[in-house]
Amino acid sequence: MINQANSFKHFLYRFTTILVIVFILLSCEPFNTTTTGMEDPSALPLTSTTLVTKGSQPVLPAVPAIYQSPYLDPIDTPHTYIEDTCRYLRNRWHPLNAEPGTVVMIIMFHEISNGPVQTLDGVNVGELHKIMEQLKAQGFEAINTRQFLFFMERNVKIPPRSVLIIQDGSYNKTNFDKFFREFWENWKWPVVNGWRSQPDLPDSLWEENALLEYEGWVDHQAQGVIEGTILSDDSSKAVIIRELEGSLKAFADHFGKTPVAFIWPNGGFGMRPAEAARQLGYQIGFTANSRGPVMYNWVPLADEIDPERPTYIPDGPVNDPLMTLPRYWPYQALNAVDEVRVTGEEAAAYAQANKALEFEYYEAVCRPTYGPIPT
Repeated sequence: MINQANSFKHFLYRFTTILVIVFILLSCEPFNTTTTGMEDPSALPLTSTTLVTKGSQPVLPAVPAIYQSPYLDPIDTPHTYIEDTCRYLRNRWHPLNAEPGTVVMIIMFHEISNGPVQTLDGVNVGELHKIMEQLKAQGFEAINTRQFLFFMERNVKIPPRSVLIIQDGSYNKTNFDKFFREFWENWKWPVVNGWRSQPDLPDSLWEENALLEYEGWVDHQAQGVIEGTILSDDSSKAVIIRELEGSLKAFADHFGKTPVAFIWPNGGFGMRPAEAARQLGYQIGFTANSRGPVMYNWVPLADEIDPERPTYIPDGPVNDPLMTLPRYWPYQALNAVDEVRVTGEEAAAYAQANKALEFEYYEAVCRPTYGPIPT
């Protein structure tokens, strides 16, 4: 019995010793971030300059989270669209590019009248002047579609406070001369026209607008073909192609240009129409949703239906922020100018507060491939 007890004690001692050795060996293994339940430290929010050790190599955590504006509706959240963080940071801090905090306010005008306004998307000429004068007083400058596109794609320099003015509808020369020419002549402010390429438009209307395009201050962009069309994921392929491809052909025939923007007619859009637009060469699209201003790699969108604004189609699920850009209507614009300005100022301050951390990340992760950020 004594021998049996001693044998059991000897076995227990050897088993315990083996367990201790195994534990010590495991504790010396490199940290594996792919282990189930473990988070990669590079994906964690960056809160300090402390390096995280991954094996024997120091690894910087992720760059700071993007700026969150208190002026957006709670359901409207900023979405990014540039997947390459190094490219984003290089464009963001390149000294020849737009300054961090550069903001664009997109305003869509529909019917402009001298008398009382009958619809929400319409505006009285007096109100139009108030909006323009308030924009100018707060330091905004108007840009055209290509300037806007290059800014959104590569952060190409534009005025720190910019406005994209869109007049939707196939209007004649008199409309532009009466309501917008003075802003071009006095301030050099261009206007974008959302042009519907209806097959029954008179040649004289095409010719008038071609001359405006040639003058350089009316920038025509596509808005479909057949009036009343509302595109969605339920639209047939034939209808989607008719609206998108039909605009391209009409622009080539009459304006001698290829539109880069598609202003979704009557506010309708979807994932299928957006994908088709991309395939046909469109690079940006504008919805009827009023969610806020936009900045480089920063577009406010909603991922679900808003009970307070049921007419707004969720744009986040399309997963292409540049094809679902928001805009302000005239009745919202005057009150929003100040908030847009402050949004840009706060985003600029947030960028400066995080500049050192972003540069530290760039130096450690990006510089070997992208080279230093120019100074």
